[in-house]
Amino acid sequence: MWLQQYDPFGNELISAMVAFLPIVFFFLALTLFKMKGILAALLTLGISFIVSIVFFDMPIAKALSAAFLGISNGFWPIGYIVLMAVWLYKVAVKTGKFTVIRASIARISSDQRLQLLLIGFCFNAFLEGAAGFGVPIAICAALLAELGFRPLKAAALCLIANAASGAFGAIGIPVIVGAQMGNIEAIDLSRTLAYTLPMISFIIPFLLIFILDGFKGIKETFPALLLVSGIFTGVQLFTMIFLGPELANILAALASMGALALLLQKWQPKQIYRENNTTEVVEVKKYSMKEIVKAWSPFYILTGMVTVWSFPAFKALFLEGGILFNTIVLVKAPFLHQQVIKTPPIAPTETALDVILKLDFISATGTAILLAVMLTGMFSSTITFKEGLASLKETSKELWIPIMTISFVMGFASVANLAGLSSSIGLALSKTGDLFPLFSPVLGWIGVFITGSVVSNNALFGHLQVVTGTQIGTNSTLLLAANTAGGVMAKLISPQSIAIATAAVKATGQESALFKMTLKYSLALLVIICIWTFVLSITLS
Repeated sequence: MWLQQYDPFGNELISAMVAFLPIVFFFLALTLFKMKGILAALLTLGISFIVSIVFFDMPIAKALSAAFLGISNGFWPIGYIVLMAVWLYKVAVKTGKFTVIRASIARISSDQRLQLLLIGFCFNAFLEGAAGFGVPIAICAALLAELGFRPLKAAALCLIANAASGAFGAIGIPVIVGAQMGNIEAIDLSRTLAYTLPMISFIIPFLLIFILDGFKGIKETFPALLLVSGIFTGVQLFTMIFLGPELANILAALASMGALALLLQKWQPKQIYRENNTTEVVEVKKYSMKEIVKAWSPFYILTGMVTVWSFPAFKALFLEGGILFNTIVLVKAPFLHQQVIKTPPIAPTETALDVILKLDFISATGTAILLAVMLTGMFSSTITFKEGLASLKETSKELWIPIMTISFVMGFASVANLAGLSSSIGLALSKTGDLFPLFSPVLGWIGVFITGSVVSNNALFGHLQVVTGTQIGTNSTLLLAANTAGGVMAKLISPQSIAIATAAVKATGQESALFKMTLKYSLALLVIICIWTFVLSITLS
């Protein structure tokens, strides 16, 4: 049995600074040293391993086991999901469906600013709400690149767009988990988030067009921008308040996507923008509605499969006592399971952690995407089974470095969490007293940067936010919402997201360039969340 130590130096600030060293190194590795993502992730894992053992007294066997556990989680389920999502996209290309998809988008508008709103923002949010876990970044970045966007810029734009939808990924799971950690109803946390996230959602489409084409682009596409931002924000706000978090992305995305498509039937900007600085309208082949519907079928199938996988009734099949429970392999992590003790104030009482590697071969989201690939192939006469397998082999070759990068990052996250490094940082921030609401979103931002997941972030820091809110007399639900909202802003730069995005646009090895492209926007949005949370803490207390 080993008790986590959050203050090994007897000074919370110094302990937190030492715990922060691996994160500082990772930032410097990608920005100043311009390392490739896989090398930066591996060295960060090594530094976190040393810090955990030398300064936080984590036994070597436990640190090794934690690193192995994290690396394993990088392969399953995250690597599995990314591999299947990119394979689905490649099958859509090889079956000729993407030629029709590209033409159907171009016929709606050949202006890349409007294509960005349609695919990079609306469709991105829809896939985030339906699947999450890197699927929207992988697919939408690849789609934009195929439409003529510069690959890294396409990846950056999709990452930034995700700031409007990241809190409600995979049928609202981040909010649901956050509510569980705070012992409140999910709809109560959703309603508190309504004070903050719709404001960000309204800003994001304008920010995307500004990045692509400056104020000129905003002026020339203002009717479309106002329509998309207004409808997406309005529907998202309504859903958050009255229905809860589960459909906040899906309904908002569908409504704004449909409204934009209708508007573009009657209106187009006077100047057509293309990234190569040409403004001429390119003649595009016209396809029948039947051909267009068939071409988009991989994504209908994907949505249907992931939706089924998200149903409570389906999930119940895999719970203990369910008829498919035996399809899940649970591996208790050696030296870790029930042997690492979380202590107050991170936990209400001393708590032995369940540390289990879950191999859910059927219930994993990746399997839902695999079925979507298989069904797409079955209903396509233009691809054979052999060609489909060849496409999977090609996808695996392209993605092995990004998946290894993700796995090393997950190894770092696992070591940092189980050694107490993350908690040490959180405790130091919680000591800022009445100013804590100003820093509360920063804690969530750090949590997502480390773990790559808003869900994991809320599981990690949710209880600490609630406890701190009670101690300083601030609305605890507001701080839990700040943890979620601040965490979403780190999705723009989390190493896992960066690795997925570069892989999707065939830019593996350029992670540092993409990181630098999105960092300033992540920080700017975080500052907005911090200031607004502080204002709310005064007005809602």
